[in-house]
Amino acid sequence: MEFLFDPVMGKPLWMWAVFIGLVLSLLILDLGVFHRKTHVIEIRESLLMSAFYIGIAVIFGAWVWTSLGAASGQAFFTGFVVEKTLAMDNIFVISLIFSYFAVPQIYQHRVLFWGILGVIVLRAIMIALGATLIAEFSWLLYVFAAFLILTGIKMLVMGEKEMNIADNPVLKFMRRHMRITDTLHGEKFFVTELDAKSGKLVRAATPLFVALILIEVVDVIFAVDSVPAIFAITTDPYIVYTSNIFAILGLRALYFALSAILGRFHYLKPALALVLVFIGSKIFVADAMGWDKFPASASLAITLGLLAAGIIASLMFERRDGGKSLPAPPR
Repeated sequence: MEFLFDPVMGKPLWMWAVFIGLVLSLLILDLGVFHRKTHVIEIRESLLMSAFYIGIAVIFGAWVWTSLGAASGQAFFTGFVVEKTLAMDNIFVISLIFSYFAVPQIYQHRVLFWGILGVIVLRAIMIALGATLIAEFSWLLYVFAAFLILTGIKMLVMGEKEMNIADNPVLKFMRRHMRITDTLHGEKFFVTELDAKSGKLVRAATPLFVALILIEVVDVIFAVDSVPAIFAITTDPYIVYTSNIFAILGLRALYFALSAILGRFHYLKPALALVLVFIGSKIFVADAMGWDKFPASASLAITLGLLAAGIIASLMFERRDGGKSLPAPPR
């Protein structure tokens, strides 16, 4: 059993095995127990599921804190909070995708569940690549930091344009190169149908599968912000990956509650922009002050403070510009 103590990206293999085993157990519990039968997920169930996932993440973070030290624990919680907040943009786009394809709520969890599996693999690839590049070229941290600062400033000054699903190049490519049914077929991703021209049975994707692919593409796009953000907090691949995955697991559970109310948090976006500017500037501040690293405790406190200020401001001052909320999920 000595191989369990062999280092893999800076941590013994058994630590990676503990994390992967926990995530697989959660996914099996989700699909085999919580959602063994297809049903509409109401807000109460969504909140309870999210609280469960957050509780598991807190327990895991406490284990990291005691096992790897306070700095690693604080980095985990900072990365978890930042990733969860950044991923909230995913919720808005996912809601647009479901509305565009008229996916009923009863089938949305199936898409999100399989989407999580894709995210786990894609994030692992991106984070492993990022860790390898940073280990070889440490100056890339400064590039990531500058990118985050510019992204935050852009969000503050310019805002973001609403995504047009119909004009998405991935959707256009799939329509040109794949046979896609015009309507949903329950919770099926693929069906066999009769081709009108040849009279033969052919395999065709349903709009549910197309929605799944678009959601995976959206996650890759948003990872361009979130992966550099977490590497600006810590370069430990274990902390980077675990905080990312726990945040995404919990956020997908919270989707069904947040999709109805996220549009009300008007000041959360500027707060998030300030968080990106702060995280990006940490490495430059640490160099200017002659520190080895920016204090992890201060980083966590400032991040939580900025996000809390955005949420409180949103609750205190209602939007007066008639801003649109998220589209109502189809039933």
